[in-house]
Parts: sequence; structure tokens; C-alpha cells
Amino acid sequence: QVQFVESGGGLVEVGGSLRLSCAVSGLTFIRHNMGWYRRAPGQAREFLARIHRNGGNPYYERPIKGRFTISRDNTKNTVYLQMNDLRPEDTAVYYCNPDPPQQGAWGQGTQVTVSS
Repeated sequence: QVQFVESGGGLVEVGGSLRLSCAVSGLTFIRHNMGWYRRAPGQAREFLARIHRNGGNPYYERPIKGRFTISRDNTKNTVYLQMNDLRPEDTAVYYCNPDPPQQGAWGQGTQVTVSS
């Protein structure tokens, strides 16, 4: 059974930083490109970033490019998202999943709230 356990969210002021983690189990982690996604209040879940299974070739969507950094540790089956210069529009629940995602296997996510 595939499981994603996201952590590291919280309440932060504008311009602050957070580091999210996602522990993955139930799949062969090293075989999957991994992604981060988020769902803001009242909006659909959106794709944010991707990292290749070997840890290279990071890709970022425009809203987060230059502020967020995706990384992974294949020895720990964990993917990370370092978030800097946070803005109110980054307020959302953040999720990890492979890219493309396994639609039936979303975790609970971790809430990020940016106060202005």
C-alpha cells in the first residue's frame, strides 16, 4: 500500500521559510520521479515541482520558481521542498506524489499558512 506522509508545514510570516518533508513507502522510490503539489482554499490541486528519480533535473512551475527548491534522499525514501520568500498566495495544503501522480494515493498533506 502506497503511503505519503507530509510534514513541516506551519504558520509563517511573509518572507519567511519552511522546509517540507515527505516520507514515502509502499513503492520503489528510486524508480519514480517525485513531485510536490498544493491545494489552496477553494482551488484545484496544482502541480508545483518535479525531481528526477536520480535527484537531478529539477523543474518548477512559474509561481514558485526561484523561491522553492525540491530535493530528495533516496536512502531515506524522502522528498523535500525548501520554501523561501513565502507569500500569502503560497497558503495551501502541500502534498507529494510521483509525477505523474498516483491518483488514488494522496496523503493528508501539510498545511502552510503565510500571514501578511
